[in-house]
Amino acid sequence: MTSDYYAVLGVSRDATPEQIKKAYRRLARELHPDVAGDDPSAEERFKDVSQAYDVLGNPEKRRVYDLGGDPMSSGGGTGAGFGFQDIFETFFGAATGSHRGPVPRARRGEDSLVRLNVELAETVFGAHREVPVDTFAVCPSCAGTCCRPGTLVQTCTGCGGRGQVQRVTRSLIGPVVTNRPCPVCHGFGTIIPDPCPECSGEGRVRTRRTLSVDVPAGVETGTRIRMSGQGDVGPAGGPAADVYLEVRERRHEVFTREGDDLHATLPVPMTAAALGTVLTLDTLDGPHEVDLRPGTQPDQIITLRGLGAGHLRAGGRGDLHVHIEVHVPTPADERQTALLRELAALRGEERPEARLAQTGSGVFAKIRDKLSGR
Repeated sequence: MTSDYYAVLGVSRDATPEQIKKAYRRLARELHPDVAGDDPSAEERFKDVSQAYDVLGNPEKRRVYDLGGDPMSSGGGTGAGFGFQDIFETFFGAATGSHRGPVPRARRGEDSLVRLNVELAETVFGAHREVPVDTFAVCPSCAGTCCRPGTLVQTCTGCGGRGQVQRVTRSLIGPVVTNRPCPVCHGFGTIIPDPCPECSGEGRVRTRRTLSVDVPAGVETGTRIRMSGQGDVGPAGGPAADVYLEVRERRHEVFTREGDDLHATLPVPMTAAALGTVLTLDTLDGPHEVDLRPGTQPDQIITLRGLGAGHLRAGGRGDLHVHIEVHVPTPADERQTALLRELAALRGEERPEARLAQTGSGVFAKIRDKLSGR
């Protein structure tokens, strides 16, 4: 393995599971097609990030990886290449344990990862989707036997059906018997004299089908939905694997999402902010009245409870935060200019005093606090 999964996610080797998850979510958002645009490297980087999280987000796989092994292998071994088991096989013939007997021809299929693009409304309320997937299915011609219809497998004459052959060599301590997979049947104990022409003797064929998926409310980019037993059928009609649907949330033209909360900007005229009014806002739940109180200031936030995204593993919903953006008018004629001058005179603002705001207030302070996470 050449990839440093910790470096891919940008975390230290002693990072906590929560830090790893947070780093993955941040990178998944950065590499979203709507953010990355036409960057050709974004797709490949997203695959690397997903693979890194698949390993480091799983305690067992992470343990194997930290020991220098291959976390993606079925055995999850340490990758040392030659260990106690090899020594045991050399001197005692490996005639015990799981190595005895032929290897089953039928094996479990491999899990599949499929991207699922969803709209914001679907992540907020949940949705039912029909998702086309390409997977291996049991061959309809041979029903997974791998043989041409009307024929059967035959016992291997090279090993007599044992799947292994013995080899005797001389050493300093005497004759040494070793067992190795039969080179004729490759350890299966049987051979297929007449393979099925439709699947070429594999017992499975590639096919496209549609999965019915219930997308729960609260999912976000990076969330994986597991479809148990809906993946590839294994060789020789072996057990089907799982399909993982990885959610990619499309950007909305009005609302942005942070966790289970939604954010939107509401432009209002200066007169409406000063005098107050009631505005009707089109939310994902439909029209909703927003009470703009007299003297509403720029960057003021009005929170509408329960109009955000649903909580993924709990009841209830987040909130919708409406950010007020006050538009300052440019006088269109002399009459408007005169009225504004009259208002300035009434408020004593004809020649306002230039005084810088204190450190803890103002637009720049809000930007600073936002960037620092306060």
